Amino acid sequence: MTASTTPLALDWVAADWGTSSLRVWAIGADGSVLDKASSDKGMGKIGKADYEPTLLELIGQWIEGVTGPIPVIVCGMAGARQGWTEAAYRTVPCAPVSVDELTRVDTADTRLSVSIVPGLCQMKPEDVMRGEETQLAGLLAGNIAENAAICLPGTHSKWVSLEGGSVARFSSVMTGELFALIGGQSILRHSIGGTTDREPGSTFLNAANQALADPASLTASLFSIRARSLLAEASPEDGSDTLSGLLIGTEIAACRPFWEGRPVHLIGAGPLVARYAAALQQAGVEAIVEDGSGLTLAGLAQVRAGMKEFTP
Repeated sequence: MTASTTPLALDWVAADWGTSSLRVWAIGADGSVLDKASSDKGMGKIGKADYEPTLLELIGQWIEGVTGPIPVIVCGMAGARQGWTEAAYRTVPCAPVSVDELTRVDTADTRLSVSIVPGLCQMKPEDVMRGEETQLAGLLAGNIAENAAICLPGTHSKWVSLEGGSVARFSSVMTGELFALIGGQSILRHSIGGTTDREPGSTFLNAANQALADPASLTASLFSIRARSLLAEASPEDGSDTLSGLLIGTEIAACRPFWEGRPVHLIGAGPLVARYAAALQQAGVEAIVEDGSGLTLAGLAQVRAGMKEFTP
């Protein structure tokens, strides 16, 4: 154990428990990050009985010698029905997080006081999110406009409308999963290859423009990827960029009610966010990229601050 993570220095632990991974941060009383750790033991790899041991594997050295309970605030899939303990959804419109609606988790180790942040749900049209609500809380903590359009790219992208600091409505779009399915299991798999970890070039932008102009043509446009590889010997990378552009452009066109007339805050990092930013710019929309990991931690810090105020 380092001097920075002695029991006297540690105030609480932040945890982001996703489907494929777990990330934890040791936080001091002044809000500084004392240490951090991660594991590939996400919800998809462990059962209910494994959560507490998995957490202790990462934070055990931080809480050596601690007698009183250390708050551990968790967001993400640990609160799913298949997770550690189900944290019931909160219904929009509402603030992204609420301290008085945290779900407490019983633990065998008395040094732990675990709380899970609930996700959000929408009744019409039906939709749910888990984990993103914490990033939205972090974004609002950064004093952005309380009325804003948000996009969180991913396997299932989320589009969110903030109104007066509350989540007014949101929509999940399966663009990332469709890319994987079409590129891996359809006839187009023979014309698609490589990664999309490169800068969005002309092939991607042309496909995105096509979809933005005529999103209804998506299913009629897809087979052209196969035909071009046969007739024009287009490369697998060309096929990947075309499929990515068509799907992302169609998503942005479908979500026009969220962004029309205002900038879009893109939460995340890396090549995928760069593609969304490029496609949004093609649509004439300002894209403001926000650090996803930093917002998760900022959102969990907001919960911790609220817990201190809420405790009599």
